[in-house]
Amino acid sequence: MASQEIRSTPVPHTIALVDDDRNILTSVSMTLEQEGFVVRTYTDGESALQGLLARPVDLAVLDIKMPRMDGMEVLQKLRQRSAIPVIFLTSKDDELDELMGLRLGADDYITKPFSQRLLLERIRALLRRNEAGRAEASGQPAGGVIVRGDLVLDETKHTCTWKGRQVQLTVTEFLLVKALGQRPGMVKNRDQLIDAAYGENIYVDDRTIDSHVKRVRKKFRAVDDDFAQIETLYGIGYRYKEP
Repeated sequence: MASQEIRSTPVPHTIALVDDDRNILTSVSMTLEQEGFVVRTYTDGESALQGLLARPVDLAVLDIKMPRMDGMEVLQKLRQRSAIPVIFLTSKDDELDELMGLRLGADDYITKPFSQRLLLERIRALLRRNEAGRAEASGQPAGGVIVRGDLVLDETKHTCTWKGRQVQLTVTEFLLVKALGQRPGMVKNRDQLIDAAYGENIYVDDRTIDSHVKRVRKKFRAVDDDFAQIETLYGIGYRYKEP
């Protein structure tokens, strides 16, 4: 009897959605399930924390403002026992919330109302980053490290340092810095940066890139008051000064 080739079926990633808005849970769940993800939903922070600790997932999407326990507290308690990637959702563009969330260990931050396609791309980017980290830990070949003077970007660990001090960047911010740092001296217009940070065929307003660059500069200046490597060429775009 002829032997048959046995092929393993990839195990789908499991995503936890935590939001007290059932319309968001329903619509986002449908989108993710259509893309092949397994989805678990929670409507409050307390039940979400219990569920995430009892049944780990590959990534969690947390709303900040929730009953019983808000997203900040969920993340804080979760980080004591788990390093799963976390994306925050919030209904207000509050920089304080973002900074607090990142300090607690969030990986990315999206403001409502949001594009489900954008959320999907951010989820995939974080899963790729997490899998690359696991590959490195298991001894598999690691990704590259970009060094531009005092700037060091580790693509596998998804970390950024400036003059030896870590700069905490979201996935989007990391991709922007990488796009600029890869080609020092070369001007990148906003469309090119949108493609680098969000992928092609995703619409993002030009002002979104300006806002991201502003926040990136602020984060670098938090570790170095004299940071001035990212230059603005008004009406054209941005460039990373050559070391």
